[in-house]
Amino acid sequence: MSVKEELEVRARTIKLLADLQGKSLEPDSVDKEKARELAKQMIDNPRANIDFSNYRNETLAYLAGMVASYDQMLVKELADYKLYVVNKLVEQSANPDPKLSYPAIKSLGEIDGVDAFKRRSEVTVQVKPIDEVEKDLLARLEKLERLTQNAKSEEVIDVEAIDADSREDTEA
Repeated sequence: MSVKEELEVRARTIKLLADLQGKSLEPDSVDKEKARELAKQMIDNPRANIDFSNYRNETLAYLAGMVASYDQMLVKELADYKLYVVNKLVEQSANPDPKLSYPAIKSLGEIDGVDAFKRRSEVTVQVKPIDEVEKDLLARLEKLERLTQNAKSEEVIDVEAIDADSREDTEA
């Protein structure tokens, strides 16, 4: 479980227990400061093992709220950036200069969902009974065996022809 997932699980548990006991979770300034320090630690080193059991429930609840809010803001901002980039590419693609419009059109075609330039390959899987597979395999092996036998017999003939040519040369 990642640090973020552990924090989410702990926060849900803390919230559930507080609700069951009828207590409110109100962090004080010390809890908020510790939560900020933990958030900075999580951002600086996402793989660090943080022992959340050393912190008060209020601190963890506040931290979980900060992490959830940060994730939502980040997702919203990224969606806004993508929309901005797409709009600028559409504007640029209308440029009469092909040196400017072609790269924009190409970039638009590579956007997920448009996929105009994506190469696709299809794989067809046939499921056959084992008996049929064995028959096909035996047939191919027999064909391969015949080909190798033919190749060997041709090599023998060629060697015999070479020997005959060399005998004629020595007799003459």
